[in-house]
Amino acid sequence: MLFAEAATASTSNFNAFDIFVILFTILIFIGVVRLLRAPKKNLFAIGFAVVSLLVFLLTDYAMITGWFGS
Repeated sequence: MLFAEAATASTSNFNAFDIFVILFTILIFIGVVRLLRAPKKNLFAIGFAVVSLLVFLLTDYAMITGWFGS
């Protein structure tokens, strides 16, 4: 019984992959900033990067609210 209680008490919503999702979000954000500061603008690349950043930010939001059980 003691082992069963310890196994259920230590369940967590955190996954090791969550770290990579946050790192990719930071990397995409740096890319968007660099694209916007470039002297010659590539509108397709800026649009693609902004959409990717929005998707990853939404994923991060869902992931972080899942950590807290909301």
